[in-house]
Amino acid sequence: MKELTLDEFNKIRSYIKQKFGIALSDEKKTLVHSRLRSTLQELGMSSFSEYFDYLLKDTTGEALTRFVNKITTNHTFFMRETDHFDYFRDEVLPYLEQKYGAKKDTRVWCAASSSGEEAVTLQILMQEYFKKSPGWDTLMLASDISAQVLDKAVAGKYVTEALENLPTAWRNDYFKKVDGQFSQVTDSVLKKIMYRRINLMDPFPFRNNMQVIFCRNVMIYFDNETRNSVVRRFFDITEPGGYLFIGHSESISNAGTGYQYIKPAVYRKPL
Repeated sequence: MKELTLDEFNKIRSYIKQKFGIALSDEKKTLVHSRLRSTLQELGMSSFSEYFDYLLKDTTGEALTRFVNKITTNHTFFMRETDHFDYFRDEVLPYLEQKYGAKKDTRVWCAASSSGEEAVTLQILMQEYFKKSPGWDTLMLASDISAQVLDKAVAGKYVTEALENLPTAWRNDYFKKVDGQFSQVTDSVLKKIMYRRINLMDPFPFRNNMQVIFCRNVMIYFDNETRNSVVRRFFDITEPGGYLFIGHSESISNAGTGYQYIKPAVYRKPL
């Protein structure tokens, strides 16, 4: 198999930027080569140009799905950036209870859910909080561009050791051990999470605005123009008074998006 040439790399990264907003630096050439090499071997192709032509011509969507699964980075774990979950529990949920108490509905979107740890944590927090106020609909949306990690999220099966950061009561109430290695999220949680494949570069397919959006540790892969564009679109579908959570390693322009800064990586749409 031929090595990935600079021209081939530039074509592939331009395609990635156009389709998914991900900006790859020159240093990522080796990474792209290593991640796609096995795909070329499986397809019996001798060059990355041949593979790129195949990717562009495919009309089934299968090639693109496979490409996304190979290219995207999915790293997450339970209780990542714990202070966000504390703020969601202590400040955001009381606000939602006060503001939407008549309808008792929550509209929360976990916009980069990866394998589901973040969405599961948010759903458990809502169920725990609204125990004192029965009747709330905590159905939430969780999405990612990778079908591979969404399959894992839908399955809701995690290595038991990965649950160690969760409170003991949560592990007892919302998980059940499958065997000596894995634990399964209970249906009471999984059935309240709608997992969907959504590309943040595409129009958002929502009829109603969101009260809370979590989009953490994905926009770090965007350039400033793409990041600001996505955040402005988040702003447009956020209810007045609603919140946006981003990763601690990320930042957005307050003036350019309309959100107000609340605390590190937490923003709010003015009432």
